[in-house]
Amino acid sequence: MSRLPITKTPKVYVGGAFIRSESARVFPLQDAAGNFYANIPQCTRKDLRNAVEAAAKAGPGWAKRTAYNRGQILYRLGEMLEARASELAAAIQLGGAAKAAAAKEVTATVDRLIYYAGWADKYEQVLGNVNPVAAPYFNFTVTEPMGIVGVIAPDEAPLLALLSLIVPAITSGNTVVALASSTQPYPAIVLGELLATSDLPGGVVNLLTGFRKELVPTFATHTHLRAVSAVVGADERKALALGAADSVKRTRLLKSEAQPDWYADTAQSLYAVRDFLEYKTTWHPIGA
Repeated sequence: MSRLPITKTPKVYVGGAFIRSESARVFPLQDAAGNFYANIPQCTRKDLRNAVEAAAKAGPGWAKRTAYNRGQILYRLGEMLEARASELAAAIQLGGAAKAAAAKEVTATVDRLIYYAGWADKYEQVLGNVNPVAAPYFNFTVTEPMGIVGVIAPDEAPLLALLSLIVPAITSGNTVVALASSTQPYPAIVLGELLATSDLPGGVVNLLTGFRKELVPTFATHTHLRAVSAVVGADERKALALGAADSVKRTRLLKSEAQPDWYADTAQSLYAVRDFLEYKTTWHPIGA
């Protein structure tokens, strides 16, 4: 007797758990041939606020971990992506990418994770400083994570671009609330499943799916988001810039019409880590 295959019910990953949208709304995802594939959760502003709360709870513990431990966890996540490369590539192919292009994107994503894992216990030595002062004091500048960073990913390179925006922020101890590609959300769904079984504590990375027009205004104005890293169009850049000015948050806004080549070496940099750090200067008497 023939049987119907058991298909996956996609859910978003928030606070270490898989959830549906609080509104129970979904939007259909079609494969490259135009056939229905799955219903994707259509997250709301309430879901975004809940994700921020989850990130806030996870933040102190993640920031207190040693830089070496954070690097180990990111490296382990890279190992997990490597082990499930074929599944991630299949998720990317749903958007119409060729098999070879999808495999290339997964490989570049793993390499990007390993790149930032390597910086985890080194960026402090480069970005911090011992400052020369003309007085009997030691003067140190050290880095601290900002807190919760909002991420809005582009539709291009839905896995590679998403992690290229997330990983620099969490490398230094920040937590992230990320909105995945609206047109190609399925790689983020699979990524959430990997995060759930990784060593990354729940709430450090929270993944949402849905429509930008509903969520961008909340990303812009939510006062507990301390920074936003996004690839957005002109109208969205304006909304985020105005909202960030009102709520006093840092922005790193890349133009969607002129976004970087995510495969290039220039798409990864120590300065992407620096963008979401704050600096504290400490004075200490010599001999005390």
